[in-house]
Amino acid sequence: MNQLSENLKANKLKVTPQRLAIYTYLMGTKSHPTVETIYNDLKNDFPTMSLATVYKTVASLRDVHLVKEFNVSEDSNRYDADTSTHSHVICTKCHNVTDYFGKIDLENTIDDLEKLSEFKINSYDINFYGICDKCKNANK
Repeated sequence: MNQLSENLKANKLKVTPQRLAIYTYLMGTKSHPTVETIYNDLKNDFPTMSLATVYKTVASLRDVHLVKEFNVSEDSNRYDADTSTHSHVICTKCHNVTDYFGKIDLENTIDDLEKLSEFKINSYDINFYGICDKCKNANK
């Protein structure tokens, strides 16, 4: 818990019980939750915490790069506290998200992009979309 508090302080975020709980929750899950999921999972422990507080806190964590935000569907953003470079595999039926840490060879693509755009590429996000086994088997 102390390291998480230090991460917040290092990013000039005030350490509050609610902010720490939200950050701890995100650090402890691989489920890539929505803001609503975070709120529902924490509201019993923090009955005075509002959904707006969770939205603001997650936005603050995203803005200082302690969590990543990515879009799963038209109306669903998800959050990941693992900010290392990795991809996601997303089911288009149930919206389940799985991390993919395997190597994706983009060296030539990044070189080409940098030459064409005059940008220095320092990060990227890649999401793969498909149907998970659970949904695939449910249709049989």
